[in-house]
Amino acid sequence: MVQLFSAFDRETIQTKMAEETFDLVIVGGGITGAGIALDAVSRGMSVALIEMQDFAAGTSSRSTKLVHGGLRYLQQFEIKEVADLGKERAIVYENGPHVTTPEWMMLPFHKGGNMGKLSASFGIRLYDYLAGVKKDERRQILSAKETLAKNPFVKKDGLKGSGYYVEYRTDDARLTIEVMKKAVELGAKVINYTKAENFLYDNKKHVTGVVARNLITGKVFDITGSRVINAAGPWVDRVRKMDYTTNNKHLRLTKGIHLVIDKSKFPMEQAVYFDTPDGRMVFAIPREKKVYVGTTDTVYDEMVINPKANEEDHQYVIKAINYMFPDVHISENDIESSWAGVRPLIYEEGKDPSEISRKDEVWFSESGLITMAGGKLTGYRKMAEKLLDEVSKSLAKETGKKFKTVQTHHLPISGGDVGGSANIDAFIEKKAKEGNNRFGWTLAEGRELAKRYGSNIDLVFTYAQEHKEKGTSELPNSLYAQLRYAIYHESVVHPIDFLLRRTGYLLFDMPYLLEWKEAVIADMDELFRWDEETKAKLVTELQTQIADAREPADWH
Repeated sequence: MVQLFSAFDRETIQTKMAEETFDLVIVGGGITGAGIALDAVSRGMSVALIEMQDFAAGTSSRSTKLVHGGLRYLQQFEIKEVADLGKERAIVYENGPHVTTPEWMMLPFHKGGNMGKLSASFGIRLYDYLAGVKKDERRQILSAKETLAKNPFVKKDGLKGSGYYVEYRTDDARLTIEVMKKAVELGAKVINYTKAENFLYDNKKHVTGVVARNLITGKVFDITGSRVINAAGPWVDRVRKMDYTTNNKHLRLTKGIHLVIDKSKFPMEQAVYFDTPDGRMVFAIPREKKVYVGTTDTVYDEMVINPKANEEDHQYVIKAINYMFPDVHISENDIESSWAGVRPLIYEEGKDPSEISRKDEVWFSESGLITMAGGKLTGYRKMAEKLLDEVSKSLAKETGKKFKTVQTHHLPISGGDVGGSANIDAFIEKKAKEGNNRFGWTLAEGRELAKRYGSNIDLVFTYAQEHKEKGTSELPNSLYAQLRYAIYHESVVHPIDFLLRRTGYLLFDMPYLLEWKEAVIADMDELFRWDEETKAKLVTELQTQIADAREPADWH
């Protein structure tokens, strides 16, 4: 099967979308939409998916970047949620070990804190049981001395010890794109920068598709299907407003922000999950050369596209850092980058943002529009499974088609064919050496790219070879190879797609991004041949996101 996921396949994809009638038409290209697309196409359904921005440009690239079991939900007695998420976490890891990494997490407890030694021990033990945690990853309780041996920066005053348990760190944007690529590999038709402008209906007022606009060319076309699924994350209410029916349910949007600090200023190697004086829980997580810390949880009623961190948000997180790690003395000047994300929570009367459940719900409208609301990154696969179990039955009854049962329990996502989690470390070392031998990459660089692309690294190598032979681009070999791979295999259209969501440089290696962004733009311009107006707009888009990441939005 010919895969269509290059930036230069857009017209072909659009034509196929307009010509076919699909089993499912999905609106929304975040992790929820990607998960539904993969589940559906692996069962044998035909699928079309459109995304108004780039894939994962909303909430799915702006999370705490953890596939976690929801330990904190025990405090809200959401036992089933913890059990489901904990078990799901292991499946997500096994299907994509290149984008997910076990991370031992420390939960310190202090005299007078929100959590004592006994309650922490009981909570984590219950968490291990509910989540079905593997034997070698079960919790430990550390003394104050053992705690400081693992993380000497933790507040010493009143320290009684810590819980020690495993979470899973991920690259949320890359997890999304790898799930999407697998759906495309299996036959889904998928396109970004394409907006649903209206719904199509039959003479019984039943929804039969969407009117879509390609936001790059301006072309409008219809996509028809037996079922239309609204998986638009923070935009689900706006998408529902295009329909003539609704229900009394709606979202409550909340904002969370994270700050990134270089390890030269905050040389922490041990992840910590800690409570703040106001009772919120905050993560501090090492990632390569940086440490990122978050998150806030505030009601958000502003623009959903590109939410921004303001000075108040920054100060809250900086105070939290200096409260739990008093020896590091972090100030605004130490913040290298930041990001803000919007959580699409299901509104619950009278509850504060941090108390609202992260559960998912499916809403069916009279028109037949299906909306997937709420949910968490960790639960994306299970959410899709539950929804498609129901949809496939009704669709089979209606059309006479036969569909498989769920296939995604043991289905590696794109890049995940590395021999499972047991083999990922050996795979990374092997490919890092290959990158070093063939192209002169450093071993650290090779490891980073092998981890980023998993079993797709061999395709990245083909572009590195092209650069080595031609040598016409001023980009470093590895950056050239990544950029070409992203354009031809990951639908990268704008510089920000590549520098933020496909590589994470804007968040986790700002100096590198600033050094090479002009060359990336020049290289893309050579391929896409933008007119002056388009190029200026894309440069401004990138500069704006860099400015928003580097300082609070209300400073500029």
